[in-house]
Amino acid sequence: MRLTGKVAIITGGASGIGLATVKKFVHEGAKVVIADINLAQAEAAVAEVEAMGFPGATAAVRVDVSKFSDVEAMVASAVSIFGKLDVIFNNAGIAGGKPLLDHDPEVDYMPMIRIDQDGVYYGILAAGRQFRDQGTGGVIISTSSIYGEQAAELAFSYSAAKAAVISFTRSAAYELAEYGIRAVAITPGRVGTPIINQFSEELKALFASEQMRNKMTTPEEIANVVAFLASDESNVINGTVVHVDDGYSAFKQRFDLPSF
Repeated sequence: MRLTGKVAIITGGASGIGLATVKKFVHEGAKVVIADINLAQAEAAVAEVEAMGFPGATAAVRVDVSKFSDVEAMVASAVSIFGKLDVIFNNAGIAGGKPLLDHDPEVDYMPMIRIDQDGVYYGILAAGRQFRDQGTGGVIISTSSIYGEQAAELAFSYSAAKAAVISFTRSAAYELAEYGIRAVAITPGRVGTPIINQFSEELKALFASEQMRNKMTTPEEIANVVAFLASDESNVINGTVVHVDDGYSAFKQRFDLPSF
């Protein structure tokens, strides 16, 4: 088990990619703080993990990642419960959008920036300080997006926040390397999370067609990569973006070739 003895925080850990990663981490031997703004859902996730045969492997903590005081308290809780911290997965986020010229900045820009951008900054800062003070190093993994590297529909604010996550990751890796801290970003493509699964079958088929395998990625497939990045097996992966997009960023669309 690659994560035996490690303690991790996973934000947005009560659903989607976060919950899949919680389950993967405990199977790999880690103790995990399931941090989520929905405490009841986080507690339900703890009960689910315990029912899988991992009593005491997880704990639920409520966090609003847009508030630095909450993120600091989350890190302190992890250390209080499990004695230390080795990994943080800054995964909590929101999605959505509308055409730029229809924006109300307080509705369509600031919430995305506060959660998807500031929330990652706060996680890097709070966990980085804990790793430094422990003197044991640590791993910071943050969820960006394919949208952080390209323009996309209805995604002005979301893309900006996710691009910031990539920049944060590079800068954090550079500044924190002296403390034995690694920082990595992942860029998921179309993942079958509850957010996407609520859409029509037609739209989901379109999303699937944008990826090489012509199907959406599962949260469990993302979790597999995150577990590897959290492990000592990936010690040479630092300050970079790991594309977990099934080729979304490698091509535009499929089409039937004309006769030559």
